[in-house]
Amino acid sequence: MSGQRRTAPYGSWPSPIGAEDAATGEALVEWVGFVGAEVWWTEVRPEEGGRAALVRHTPAGIAEALPPGWDVRTRVIEYGGRPWLPLSRDAEDGIVFTHAADQRVYRWRPGTDPVPLSPAGAWPGELRYADFAVHGDEVWCLREAVSDEAALRAVRHLVALPLDGSAHDDPSAVRELASGHDFLTGPRIEPGGSRVAWLGWNHPAMPWDSTDLMSASITADGTLTEPVRLAGGGQESITQVEWAADGSGRFYAVTDPQGWWNVHEILPDGGSRELCGRAEEFGDAMWRIGLRWLLPLDDGGLAVLHGVGERRLGVLTPDGRLTDCSGAATEWFFPATDGRRIAAVSAGPDQRRTVVLTDPASGAVEVLRAPADAGTEAWASTPHRRTYRGPDGEAVHAHVYPPANPEFSGPEDELPPWLVFAHGGPTGRSYLTQNQEINYFTSRGIGVIDVQYGGSTGYGRAYRERLRETWGVTDVRDCATAIRGLIADGLASADRVAIRGGSAGGWTAAASLGAEPDLYKAAGIYYPVLDAVGWRTQGTHDFESRYLDGLIGPWPAAKDRYEAQSPLAGASRIRAPFVLLQGLDDTVCPPAQAERLLALLDGSGVAHRYLTFEGEGHGFRRSATVVASLQAELELYGRVLGFTPGT
Repeated sequence: MSGQRRTAPYGSWPSPIGAEDAATGEALVEWVGFVGAEVWWTEVRPEEGGRAALVRHTPAGIAEALPPGWDVRTRVIEYGGRPWLPLSRDAEDGIVFTHAADQRVYRWRPGTDPVPLSPAGAWPGELRYADFAVHGDEVWCLREAVSDEAALRAVRHLVALPLDGSAHDDPSAVRELASGHDFLTGPRIEPGGSRVAWLGWNHPAMPWDSTDLMSASITADGTLTEPVRLAGGGQESITQVEWAADGSGRFYAVTDPQGWWNVHEILPDGGSRELCGRAEEFGDAMWRIGLRWLLPLDDGGLAVLHGVGERRLGVLTPDGRLTDCSGAATEWFFPATDGRRIAAVSAGPDQRRTVVLTDPASGAVEVLRAPADAGTEAWASTPHRRTYRGPDGEAVHAHVYPPANPEFSGPEDELPPWLVFAHGGPTGRSYLTQNQEINYFTSRGIGVIDVQYGGSTGYGRAYRERLRETWGVTDVRDCATAIRGLIADGLASADRVAIRGGSAGGWTAAASLGAEPDLYKAAGIYYPVLDAVGWRTQGTHDFESRYLDGLIGPWPAAKDRYEAQSPLAGASRIRAPFVLLQGLDDTVCPPAQAERLLALLDGSGVAHRYLTFEGEGHGFRRSATVVASLQAELELYGRVLGFTPGT
């Protein structure tokens, strides 16, 4: 790296961050846990077709925990869930896990091959399991039984699997423990084993709309008494429940009766008290079964993840005092504890996702897994938060990533091209962290503004509810507000703006092309929802099959809104070229959605590329797919926004 910057057009700067680095450098690191004294986690391997390896941190380094080839991943609710669990604090007892290929539960002990605990389904993936707990000589968990391979309908139970493997070829040996809701989390068993709690919810609610906290006593023969609802319902969303570690019979719920996901203590007599009432979030949307933001510690405290538009790690004492752990990380994911220490994935504006082990008492932090390709930090953009005001005065939050390259700067008389990122969900958010996919663009001289449009999580229920019945309107308007704010600040030029997004973000990107034909000059659209009517009437997987009731309105009463707010309604107004990227095995947003848009544009003269990928589902996992997609995007942006892409 030279000491003096050279001047070159924005977008054309050479960068060491290639599409391959973006594909492999942000490998998904998830589902952290303790096995004995070691920390283990799952790690998606794009170069192995997206296999989720279970790895362990040892004194000698990182190694795979299981024999070769095992893929630790569950398809529960299509978005997955917690796929593995140590059976005790003794590493010799081994673990249980779900294997992606057949979705069966396996037990593994050191020195052996995994053996199945659950019976095979009628086809691979008919029976799916997640979110495990141990009770005596059984493992209890959520089981999802889908009625067809597209998972359009499903039933869910809490079940018990014998740890001796006797159910692997005998379905009658699987005990059904509880049901009663369309959707369930896995069980949380009280220390001492006398009671169990879980969350449930029913169509048309999504788990961030309304959930029930259920509890039952465990009888001597391992069956459950009639479950009772202890909290939730109505306009209350409980997103996590955990028992206190001291066996006192108390447990904790992360719930939002006041509009923010805060921590409440549920007492043995059914009463409750708010431990730390704040206008910030101590939880997030439950898109995956078994996510955790709160961990009971052995000393009676609680490790919590909290913040507004971020998640910092802190410790909450029983009397409600909250102390943040030191460090620059502003996002913490998949936390686990051994009762004292906390292992998790952490990240921040100056840090890519890193697996760390921290001791809150001493403040010590040990890095267990650093990001790959650590030599490109100097080419990373340092993001900052901005809040803009829309036409109605509503706040629109965004993360701004300016162009950054230590060797190049742009001409003084030129403004950089900008990409508007629309995150998926739409009830979700993105993170103000280092990200190689974003750095792929910014290191070449392309700015990125990542918009947390109305409906995003992290800012309380009222901000989430801004999207209610206005999907395709509020999100589109907020993205336009953010980029127009950059233009008004003199940082962006109105003729050099593109938009990109995947899934629900793909909906927003496509809808924006029709709603704002003079603003956006190009788009990258990944595995999108495009036809709300088709999505609602022809069916999608069970978890999201009634999602549109809240996003657009009840069907068929709101049929006019379904038609008007879909990106397809604006197809005749699209003028900007785009690239459309689609997995052929996608059951969430199937290829038929993309093909309907292309049919409407046939003969329109709108330039586009349609790239499909066999073996890819909803969210690309394979390195070659990610590389081809990013390269296609960059080529489009260079051609339309007026630069020769940097190598």
